[in-house]
This record gives sequence, C-alpha cells and structure tokens, in this order.
Amino acid sequence: MKPTVTVSIVSHKQIDLVAELLADIRDYCKDEALELILTLNLPEVMPFSVMSGYAFPFKFIHNRLPQGFGENHNQAFKQASGDFFCVLNPDIRVGRNIFAPLIEALEEGGHIGLVAPRVIHPDGGVEDSARHFPTLGEILRKVIGCSSRRSPLEPGNIVFPDWVAGMFMLFPASVFREIGGFDTRYFLYYEDVDLCARLRLHGYRVALCQDVTVIHNARRTSHRNLKYLRWHVTSMLRFFMSGSYRGIRHMPDKK
Repeated sequence: MKPTVTVSIVSHKQIDLVAELLADIRDYCKDEALELILTLNLPEVMPFSVMSGYAFPFKFIHNRLPQGFGENHNQAFKQASGDFFCVLNPDIRVGRNIFAPLIEALEEGGHIGLVAPRVIHPDGGVEDSARHFPTLGEILRKVIGCSSRRSPLEPGNIVFPDWVAGMFMLFPASVFREIGGFDTRYFLYYEDVDLCARLRLHGYRVALCQDVTVIHNARRTSHRNLKYLRWHVTSMLRFFMSGSYRGIRHMPDKK
C-alpha cells in the first residue's frame, strides 16, 4: 500500500531522541500509512531497537559529509513516495495521532501549502513557532531587547501566520515539489522563513492547527556557540537580500 505520509527525520548524533520520537509515532500513529526516511548527518551507532517493532517501512541515508537542514530534507524528498511530506525534528514528542487532523486541515482549508501543529514547551508554555515575516526594524528591536512581532494565537482551530518554524512542517508532496523544496543556500536558520515566503508568492497559505499540539524538548546548547551565531547572522542577511523577501514586501496584506 502506498504511504500517505513520508516522514523525514535528520539525526545529528541524536539517535536517542530519534528512538523516543519513533516510539511515539509507533504508539499513537499506528493506523496511518507512513514511511520514514532517517538521515544520519553525522556518523553514529544506531541500536537495533530503533528499528524494531514498527509497522511502517524505513529508508536510511548515511551522509558522507554533513549537510545543511534544507539539503538533508530535500534529498529525503527525492526518495519519498507519500502523498504528503513531513519535516520533523528529532526533539519533538507527540501524544496522539497528529497526522490525521493535520491532513484534514490541509485538504479542507483552501489552498494551504503547509500546516503545522501548535508547539509547546515541556512545561506547557506555548513556543514562539508561528510569526509574521521578519523585518529589519523588528531585528533591531530584538537586538535592543524589545519584543518581536509574533503572530497572536487567535481563537479558533486554524490560524494563518506568515511562517512556522521548521521543527514540524507537513506539506502536500505536490506543493513541496512545485516550489522546489528548501533553498539549500541556507545551511541552517531562515530556510523555513524563506520557504514560507515562497509559498506565499506561489499563492499558498501557511496554517497553524491549534487543536493539535506537540512538545518541543529543545536542547539549547547552540545558543552559546559562536559557529551557530555566525550561521544565524549569515542566513538572516541572505534572507533580507533575497528575491523572496523583496517579493513579500510588495504583496498586499493577507485578509
């Protein structure tokens, strides 16, 4: 049977987190037709238990050299056979069948190119995973300690932010293919912003399904690493100089 959803997970020596996520999917999403593509971006030993006891098929990619976020998921998409393509970080945990309601939102929402769940912290707080497109003024306000222009979580199940964070993204495979996937010039950071901007330029909406929640058990060590800061600044500047940013700046506000 053809899988409905292809799930792409990339591990950066995070196989323990991957094992926990796969156990969640096994326990709560067993009625879905899934296939999973696991990319090992760095060499690591994968215990047999990671693959055991699952009804859905696995595909594995072992990178010879580390690749960026977008490039990893784009190469996984080349092997995907599902009608939908899900980008999923290893540090996400789920506690219910997340795919069925998200697919329903995609199919009933009207020209939606991407849907994401509401993301919460382990302590129950709502994560800032859905926002307005960034502006240079907003970046300056953040530098001096002012709050960002994040999208308010309005009442209702489906809301339409400008962009959602790349920790969990579900696309119709045809839409991901149409826009060319992620821009691989972004090694890390802002590739999710850029992709959502290109969706907007292609006439698609980005949706957040607030009735579906996942837990983001983030490991924030990268915030203290100058290499990651350099990637962040480089990607931010690339976005502000991109055709995607110029395009959305001249589009009318969404209704």
